[in-house]
Amino acid sequence: MRENRLVLEEMKNVDPGEVDRSKLVQIGDVKVDPKKKKDERIADFVRQIKNPYCYLDGKTVVKISFSDTDRTIEDCISDYLRGA
Repeated sequence: MRENRLVLEEMKNVDPGEVDRSKLVQIGDVKVDPKKKKDERIADFVRQIKNPYCYLDGKTVVKISFSDTDRTIEDCISDYLRGA
């Protein structure tokens, strides 16, 4: 379990300016079966993308990070649309 956390931390800390592009996956190449259960879809996505925090979209390196908060993206979008 501890090893899994270390691997996730490594993935999360990838520097998009320094990453080896040849090791990144094109997001368009990832295909997930919508008929599978949620947990299976998530596992399938992670297996294919290899690093869910950093991938390619065309020629662009995409780096994803998450805030340490209980608010969801839906909350944020809703507030934005209401002008809050």
